[in-house]
Amino acid sequence: MDWIALLQWPAMVATIAASWLVASERAGRRRAGFWVFLLSNALWVAWGVDDGAIALVLLQVALALMNVRGARKARRAEQNAGSTEGGSRDGAAAPEVRQAGSGQPAPPAQA
Repeated sequence: MDWIALLQWPAMVATIAASWLVASERAGRRRAGFWVFLLSNALWVAWGVDDGAIALVLLQVALALMNVRGARKARRAEQNAGSTEGGSRDGAAAPEVRQAGSGQPAPPAQA
């Protein structure tokens, strides 16, 4: 068996682990999940190129680019949250925070 054909298994494990990590409430685990996702994207691309799965390769490139975009936006949001209190710089109210996956507003923070 071709060794590159075996890449699909660590790629699958890395994808599942990354999904678990990015769902964490801890920032460090979310950051680790970002890097594990990029690793899984690279593994899937290597496997897909060897297998001729062009759609999979393009999907992984698109997902990697979206992950990088999301990481940049998250970094900017963290920087903005650290530089302002109680709203944005222009005095507008902060956007409503929603619970992940539910679409419902998050409960207010306890003072």
